[in-house]
Amino acid sequence: MGYHNEKAGKCVGKLALVTGGSRGLGRWISVELARQGALVAVNYANNSKDAEDTVRLIAEAGGIAQAFRADITDETEVDRLIKHAEEQFDRSVDVLVNNATGPQPMVPIEEESWETYLAQLEFFVKAPLLLTKAVLPGMKAKTAGSIINIGSEVVQLGNERFSSYVTAKSAMIGMTRSWSNELGSFGIRVNLVAPGWIPVERHEGADTEGYQSSVPLKRMGEPSDIAAAVAFLASDEAKFITGQCLSVNGGKTFGI
Repeated sequence: MGYHNEKAGKCVGKLALVTGGSRGLGRWISVELARQGALVAVNYANNSKDAEDTVRLIAEAGGIAQAFRADITDETEVDRLIKHAEEQFDRSVDVLVNNATGPQPMVPIEEESWETYLAQLEFFVKAPLLLTKAVLPGMKAKTAGSIINIGSEVVQLGNERFSSYVTAKSAMIGMTRSWSNELGSFGIRVNLVAPGWIPVERHEGADTEGYQSSVPLKRMGEPSDIAAAVAFLASDEAKFITGQCLSVNGGKTFGI
């Protein structure tokens, strides 16, 4: 059964753009969306090899994807990214997944600066704003679309020495809810998925035992857990869900 058979998945024929799709959660979100029948634009910032590896994984499973380099904090590059992706796939973006992230420094308040806060806001507020503005014309024309922001459980946990990251992720919640109200009448849904600690490449060698013991389900989450939640919200099965913040962390925190 091919990816684009009507029975193959829940996102058949949709064009999904995943930022930071070359590795980590973004890679497996891209793979799952393709498995559900979406055409996937895999955005990356620097590592073309990782991005092409994601595309290869999708292609080997019968899906369709293409990698697109762009600095999503730069308005000109964002506009070029959307235009190029839509030209290559010959349709406007149906699903936008704001997943990309940068460095995540853990430092005490005394070592924080406004610049470190701005660096986090660039990824988690500015970039989603630029990308959303760029895909809105196509979504409004179709009176349909799904925007999914990737947040974090840190908003509720308030991790110490992590205030710049926690603050920026908190801002995504307000943005999600405001956008859902503004865009609902256009048939555009906006939701947020808040993962727990999901070990990916950047966490290699980290000790997970203490965290795992605090999770009610008593296991670490896997990238596929987050990918499944994103694919559901991207699909028409979630057509009456908007403005929601879904915690995917084994019960460590409750919905925001």
